[in-house]
Amino acid sequence: MNLNTLAAATAFALVLAACNGSARPAEDATAAAPDAQAAPEPDAGAGAAGDGRPFEVDVIAVLDEPWAMSFLPDGRLLVTEKKGRLKLVDVETGASQDVAGVPEVAYGGQGGFGDVVPHPAFADNGIVYLSYAEAGGRDTRGAALARAKLATADDGSAALEGFKVIWRQVPKVSGQGHYGHRIAFDGEGKLWLSSSERQKFDPAQDMASNLGKILRLEDDGRPATGNPFAADGGVAAEVWSLGHRNVLGLAFDAQGRLWDVEMGPAGGDELNLVERGANYGYPVVSNGNHYDGRPIPDHDTRPEFNAPAVTWTPVISPSSLVFYSGDAFPAWQGSAFIGGLSSQSLVRVEFDGAQAREAERFEMGKRIREVEQGPEGGLWLLEDGEGGRLLKLLPAGG
Repeated sequence: MNLNTLAAATAFALVLAACNGSARPAEDATAAAPDAQAAPEPDAGAGAAGDGRPFEVDVIAVLDEPWAMSFLPDGRLLVTEKKGRLKLVDVETGASQDVAGVPEVAYGGQGGFGDVVPHPAFADNGIVYLSYAEAGGRDTRGAALARAKLATADDGSAALEGFKVIWRQVPKVSGQGHYGHRIAFDGEGKLWLSSSERQKFDPAQDMASNLGKILRLEDDGRPATGNPFAADGGVAAEVWSLGHRNVLGLAFDAQGRLWDVEMGPAGGDELNLVERGANYGYPVVSNGNHYDGRPIPDHDTRPEFNAPAVTWTPVISPSSLVFYSGDAFPAWQGSAFIGGLSSQSLVRVEFDGAQAREAERFEMGKRIREVEQGPEGGLWLLEDGEGGRLLKLLPAGG
């Protein structure tokens, strides 16, 4: 092999390994890290005043491959770690404890523990929802969604009780990528779930599969009443929209509209307004191309498919999505924030009705796996991978 051929082969292998975007790193790191139980010493480099950003960054805790977080009504924080641990974090001290009774997860690649979201009536019923990758037969895997009651004993220990799987990806397939499995609840208590296409392309357009779809369910996992494809029966009755690739952010705005962020292939990351019965075109159209260089027609060539509100090339590798409504940053009310993996950034998006644009981007120096709004109105971030830190963002000089 001559040097030119070797260089070309190496470059192609790097692109394939990236798996999402123009030579972007893989969406999930798989390295291990020691379990952290207490808050670390403050890191001055994490976000000191005077670095030009309008916020200061406090390091609250260090975790082992954190993937998702949700605040409970009492202010404590639930955090999933990809290897299969669920943490209950005291955000005042940074101390954390393992929650018992979690499922076995299929850890590897992008698989493992996924999202965690409390039931809208958690204060009364104590129910939480968890998504994760589970193993099937013959080296197959798929995402699963479960619910359980979070119970706390007199000694302060916590456990999941009555754990029950209420939904699964159909079919389970080989590979360890593109599970998606982000969870959201709407104002009517309906349960929404992203089910990515598992790097298999065509299932996103196949109504006999729930891969590459956004789903609308009752809180017990049944297809929600009034879904657009209910008459088709089977898994099609779960589907709200189709033609999605890898949806890693799912959130409602103040008007009750659902938005998603999803990774494009080599280019073409997307922010989408998710509409009833709509088809977003993947893999028929995309504003990115295949990793082997084959083009994919752009959205504007096929107007029957819903086009994204914003696309990114170069990619940002969106990991998560939240709409901001807090008082800590009043100028940002109504904006959306997106965590960036390969871009190592926090991206702010502004809206004018259904129109959207990137307003600003903050360099964070680490891959950002999750962004949430805290009960005090601050923004909270999880860094990705080994030693991923839990960060709290509040106004600079406040």
